[in-house]
Amino acid sequence: MLTITDNAATVVKDLAGRATGSPAGGLRISASETDTSNFDVTMIPAPEAEDQVVENDGAHVFLEKVAAEALADKQLDAIIDDEGAVRFSVLARA
Repeated sequence: MLTITDNAATVVKDLAGRATGSPAGGLRISASETDTSNFDVTMIPAPEAEDQVVENDGAHVFLEKVAAEALADKQLDAIIDDEGAVRFSVLARA
């Protein structure tokens, strides 16, 4: 199952809170319809019915089925650069 770093958890909680206004909101990762090796990332107020839910310290990441399978052995990380832009990265789990 995908894991979430503490940095990513902090960023996801902040973004989800601002974007959805819901404590149940989170980051949804889904396989792109045109290329399943690429992923679409959106903030949504609640998981979809078939989503796998991953949590860390109150942060929610929702994974649609194809994304959940592809990312099962990975770790989600995030940084905020000097301009305030968020960058998510998927890393091999250590």
